Amino acid sequence: MRRDNRIKNNENSKSILYIGLSVGTIVLLIIIALIFINTNTSQKEEESKLITSKVTDLVPNNNTVENTSKEASSSLGKNVTESEKSLKEQNSVNNTNSSVSNTNTANTTKNENTIANNTVSNNTNTNKTEETTTTTETNIEDEKKDVKEEKVEDPIFIKPVEGETLREYAKDKLVYSETLKEWVTHPGIDIKAEKTSVVKAAADGKVISIKNDPRYGLTVVIEHQNNFRTVYSNLLTAEFVTEGEEIKSGQTIGTVGNTAIFEISDEPHLHFEILKDNENVDPGIYVQQ
Repeated sequence: MRRDNRIKNNENSKSILYIGLSVGTIVLLIIIALIFINTNTSQKEEESKLITSKVTDLVPNNNTVENTSKEASSSLGKNVTESEKSLKEQNSVNNTNSSVSNTNTANTTKNENTIANNTVSNNTNTNKTEETTTTTETNIEDEKKDVKEEKVEDPIFIKPVEGETLREYAKDKLVYSETLKEWVTHPGIDIKAEKTSVVKAAADGKVISIKNDPRYGLTVVIEHQNNFRTVYSNLLTAEFVTEGEEIKSGQTIGTVGNTAIFEISDEPHLHFEILKDNENVDPGIYVQQ
């Protein structure tokens, strides 16, 4: 019995709890709804006041209209004054531009005159340059003439030994050789002379060689001005000069002998040659008789 009563009491307690929760929930919802309604009402009142204020501002007062008219009138007056000032300033600018234009024209005229003067000056300088060039060319020609006048003359050759010519110069023709028993060329002349006859230098020069030639025997070679050389062969001796020695025309250089193998069968003589630019020339043309 007691157990049943406990069960019933528990059930009654639960029912009361549920009912209390339900009532509390409903009361809470009602409070929330009231708060929401009050908030919307306040917002609508504020919006209504704002709209009223804007409408009031849009409607102009008499004082506002008068002030607006005065401001417009003042603005017009200012515009007229500003226009007059603008015209004055424009006239001033035009006058300034005119002055600048006149100044530029004057400067242009000065520049043209300066250019003309420079042109004349350049032409004058050009003429002077041409005259200088002509003078220089004339000087060069004069120098060339002086060089031609100062050109070193060919040496004057004397006969290196006294005697008659046994064999003539024959570079472009053949002569008969008693020693070789055949016709051969002959690059110099053979001057008949007794053994030990003195051989002299044909012109001023320098001894460049003393040698034993396999064809023409003991030989002395002397170098002269203008690229001339003289050759003295078939010598017996050449102890009177040394290589590199400067000698004078007519100075003794050796004696006549009989050492030339190619001319051993001929009478004692001097084999004499003259070369110009390393080419044999006819001694008969250059040697004074």
